[in-house]
Amino acid sequence: MHRLKKHITFIIGFIFLSRHIIDTRSSVTNDLSLGFTRLPFNKSYYINHKPYNLPLDKRYSLINGVHKLWVFSTDEPFSRGSPTHPRSELFINGYKYSTGVWQFEAHVFVPHGTSGVSLMQVFGGNPHATTLMVRVYDGNLYYYRNKVMFRDIYDKWFRLNVIHDVEGNSVKVYINGVLKFKGHGRGGTKHYFKCGVYAQDKDSFYMESRWKHIKIYKKSN
Repeated sequence: MHRLKKHITFIIGFIFLSRHIIDTRSSVTNDLSLGFTRLPFNKSYYINHKPYNLPLDKRYSLINGVHKLWVFSTDEPFSRGSPTHPRSELFINGYKYSTGVWQFEAHVFVPHGTSGVSLMQVFGGNPHATTLMVRVYDGNLYYYRNKVMFRDIYDKWFRLNVIHDVEGNSVKVYINGVLKFKGHGRGGTKHYFKCGVYAQDKDSFYMESRWKHIKIYKKSN
C-alpha cells in the first residue's frame, strides 16, 4: 500500500510538471516580440487626423494611457475638399518604412454599435492605397470586407498584433496571440501604421475605439 501511494504521488507530480513545461513553452511561442526590437513610441511619433473643422479635443482624448478616438458619420473629412470619409486616427508618421519586417501591437476596445469602420491600417500599396485594413462590422473583425478574423469583439479589450514583411510580401494579424489571418502584401514603396476610427461602407452614425499599450517593433538583423 505504501509503495502504491508513492507511485501515485510520482505520477501526479510528473503530470503536473509536464503541464507546466508545456504551458511555459506555449507562452514562449506566443511571444510575438521574439526576434524584434521595440522602438520608442510617444507623442513625437504620431499626429492626429480628425475632421478639419473641429478642435482635437472634440474627437480625441488621452487619459491614463488610453487613447480614445471617435467620429460621427456626418463629420467633415480630415482636410477641406478631401473626398475621403470621416476619421479620427493616430497617424504614426514617425515610422515610415519601405523595407524590413515591422510589427504593430496594441490593446483595443470597441464599444457596442460601432460598425462599418476601419480600426487599423497598414498604409501604402500599389495600385491600392493600403496593404491592410482591420475593420469591424456588426461586432466582428474583418480583413477589409472579405474575411471574418474574429467574432464578438464589442465591449472587451483584446490584443492586436500586425506583422508586415515587405520583402516577404506577407501580412499577418494576431488576436490575443493567436494567428487569425495571413495574406499577401499589396505592393507599395512607403508604408506606415494608423489606428483609430475611419468610416467605411455602411458606417454607424457614431464610431469609437480605444487604444492602450501601443508598441512598434522592427525585426532585428
